[in-house]
Amino acid sequence: MKKPELLAPAGDLERLKWAIDYGADAVYIGGPSLGLRANAKNFTFAEMEEGIKYAHERGKRVHVTLNIVLHNAEVKEVDTTLEQLKRIDVDAVIVSDPAIIKKAIEKGLEVHVSTQQSTLNHEACKWWYAMGVKRVVLGREATMREILEIKEKLPKLEIECFIHGAMCAGVSGRCVLSNFFTNRDANRGGCAQICRWDFRLYAKNKELKGEQPFTFCSKDLSMLSYLPQMIDAGISSFKIEGRMRSIYYIATVLNIYRKAIDGYCSNPKTYQYNQEFEKVLRNCANRDSVVQFINGVNDENMGYYNGREEISNQDFLGVVLSYDSTTGFALVEQRNYFSLQEEIEIFGPNTNVFSMTIEEIYDEEGNRIDVVRHPKQIVQLRVKKEVRAKDLIRRKIL
Repeated sequence: MKKPELLAPAGDLERLKWAIDYGADAVYIGGPSLGLRANAKNFTFAEMEEGIKYAHERGKRVHVTLNIVLHNAEVKEVDTTLEQLKRIDVDAVIVSDPAIIKKAIEKGLEVHVSTQQSTLNHEACKWWYAMGVKRVVLGREATMREILEIKEKLPKLEIECFIHGAMCAGVSGRCVLSNFFTNRDANRGGCAQICRWDFRLYAKNKELKGEQPFTFCSKDLSMLSYLPQMIDAGISSFKIEGRMRSIYYIATVLNIYRKAIDGYCSNPKTYQYNQEFEKVLRNCANRDSVVQFINGVNDENMGYYNGREEISNQDFLGVVLSYDSTTGFALVEQRNYFSLQEEIEIFGPNTNVFSMTIEEIYDEEGNRIDVVRHPKQIVQLRVKKEVRAKDLIRRKIL
């Protein structure tokens, strides 16, 4: 059994390093232009080069998104961008426009067809493969039956599928509502997430009143329960959505999927779906999550229609900076308010999650305190087990 690549988002250099440290086999990032996250910080070429060096030193890969819908004005940028990416040794480019695909292949870059192409059938995959494409990121609407058929007919083509994160109301993200409502082009990185808005409904000029405002916001995707079937299907890469997500979200999601993938691949016969893992994943996001299209059941449970609650997550409490084994104290940088007697959990790439009650807190001057309320305040926290730098602290998940 070949273990699939676990592919994580990285909106900037800091998040790239966190993703690598928390178990990603590869990360995907955006450059100064030609990507689809205009509001993200994105990478300069110098930052890309540093990130690629960091990843390659640890045996990991970096993929760069060039999945914009290309207009004439950007054509002249393509060659320069591709030459720069070739120079800094990027591992692959994720592309949707055929013009960029053609040029990238000619320059010897590994090309992955973006989900923006909405590829859902084996004939399209065959066409991409004949062009020289190594991997196709299938549209998120693909069912397991369709994936199996594509793999059967094209066993050498790598297939990448999303396993976790936000969904889009448009087919594979190709939506123009943002253009109409805000004059921001979603297919050129400007999505205003119109599908998350609340709407008033009218019929024959009369407003229809419901218990909650109407919305057509999609629920998030979580494929944890389908991991064994997806691994057995021979999918090459499992992709997590979220280049604008926090380090806490990225680390938490990676930590869970890393354990699940490694657990199944090491012993499929004894592997069991872990409901506690699902609870952690649901707790670190602010929307419900479902399996979406893969099971072929497309119904009202895939989205929100009569209101929703999106509560900002305040469970991320701090980052471990260092640990003193002689005193049992961890130096911690605060992220959210916490106090004595709170139940917390600590986890990390090499630290199995454990829970404890906060019984001692000291500030940087050594004064005992009851509450940590200042943003990024540095404190000393007595912990009951050894912890490591970059371990994360959260409220205990009940």
